[in-house]
Amino acid sequence: MLADGRSSCAYNNESSTSPYTKSPWTHHAHSNSAPEKENHTPYNVLMGSLVREEGHIYSLAADGDLLYTGSDSKNIRVWKNQKEFSGFKSNSGLVKAIVIAGEKIFSGHQDGKIRVWKVSGKNESAHKRVGTLPCLRDLLKRSIKPSNYIEVRRRRVLWLKHFDAISSLSLNEDKTLLYSASWDKTFKVWRASGSKCLESVKAHDDAINGIVAGFDGLVFTGSADGTVKVWRRELQGKGTKHFFSQTLLKQECAVTALAVNPNATFVYCGSSDGLINFWEREKHLSHGGVLRGHKLAILCLATAGILVFSGSADTGICVWKRSGSEHSCLSVLTGHTGPVKCLAVEEDKDAIAGENRWILYSGSLDKSVKMWRVSEQAPPMMQNQYQHYTTESHRGRPSLHSAPSFSSLSKVLSQRK
Repeated sequence: MLADGRSSCAYNNESSTSPYTKSPWTHHAHSNSAPEKENHTPYNVLMGSLVREEGHIYSLAADGDLLYTGSDSKNIRVWKNQKEFSGFKSNSGLVKAIVIAGEKIFSGHQDGKIRVWKVSGKNESAHKRVGTLPCLRDLLKRSIKPSNYIEVRRRRVLWLKHFDAISSLSLNEDKTLLYSASWDKTFKVWRASGSKCLESVKAHDDAINGIVAGFDGLVFTGSADGTVKVWRRELQGKGTKHFFSQTLLKQECAVTALAVNPNATFVYCGSSDGLINFWEREKHLSHGGVLRGHKLAILCLATAGILVFSGSADTGICVWKRSGSEHSCLSVLTGHTGPVKCLAVEEDKDAIAGENRWILYSGSLDKSVKMWRVSEQAPPMMQNQYQHYTTESHRGRPSLHSAPSFSSLSKVLSQRK
C-alpha cells in the first residue's frame, strides 16, 4: 500500500529566515479519508505537508499536540495543529537533534554544543534560551585542573566539551539524565535538571551516529565503525559510571540509526546497507533477525505500539508491524523527494474505539515535513509487493536483496549520519 503525496506539495518561496514567518501546511486528509468512512477499513495515509526553502529538515520532536522542527537554517519552529505556534533561533550550529524533558527542550548542534530552551510561564508560545552545555560555570571550574584536559587532534581540550558535531540526544527512562553522542567518538552524560556534565565515555573508533538510553540501566550506541555497543549504567554518589557490557553487532558498513520499542523489549539498528537488525530483551539481547526493505541507507528509526518505522536515503518510509518476534511490512509511505532524515511519532487522539492509530511526522532533505496517519489495523501489503520487504530470523548477516527503487540519488551519502 503506497501513500503518495507528491502531486500535492506546494513550495513556499518566502525568503525570510525569521522563525516567526508563517509557513502554512498543505492539507491532504480530505482526499484520503473517504474510503475509511465508507468501508471502516483503516489505511495509512498522508495527512499534510509543509515545504520551506529555508533549509533541510534534520530533526523532529513531538510532544502532545506540539511538533518541533530543526533545520540547517538554525531555526527551531514549533507547530500546533498544523499551524505555526512559535519559533526560536540559535546563534550558530545546524540543529541535529531535539529532545523534550518536561518544560525544557534540548537541542544538539553541528557546532558540538547543546542548547537548553524553556517555555515561558507567562506565554506558552514564547521560548527562551536558558543555557548552553557545557555551561560557562563548569568550563571555568574544570579549566583550573590540568587533569581535566585531554589531547584531541594535537591540541588539549576539556573532556566535558564535544569537539565535533552532536549527532544524537536521548533521555533515560525517568528523564533525569541526558545523553549526547557525537562525531568525536564519545558520548557524554548530563544531569537534565542542573545541566552538569557527569561523565564522558570514549565509546567507538569512529563517529557515533546514534545513542538510545534503553531499559535495565542499559545504553546503546551505534557508530560509523560498524558496531552497536551496550553500556551498563551505575550510580556512584552524585554521578554516574558507565561500563562496557557487550558488542551486539560488528560489520563493515556504518550503523546509522538506533531505536528501542515502547515496551522496551526490542532494540533496532539501521545501517548504511539498508538493513535493520534487531535484538530481543527477553532472550538476553540475542539477535532476533534482519528486516530488509530499503535499497539505500537507513537514516532514522522510530517505534510506536507494535509498529516500527524506518526512513531511508531511498526517500521511502517502511512501516513494519511486529507479531511476537516476526515482522511484516504493512506499507511503504512515499512522497518525499529527498532522503528521509528524521521521524517522530505521537498517538492519534482521534482514533476510533478499538483502533491503535498513530500520527507519524517525517522530515527530509527535500526541505519538507510530512504528517501521516498510520494504523496498526491497516491491511498488509499485497503478496506481489511484500516479497521485496522481508524479515529473516537468524543470526547470520544475509546479503542485501534489491528492493524497489523509490528515487534515484546522484550522490552517495557519507557514513556520517
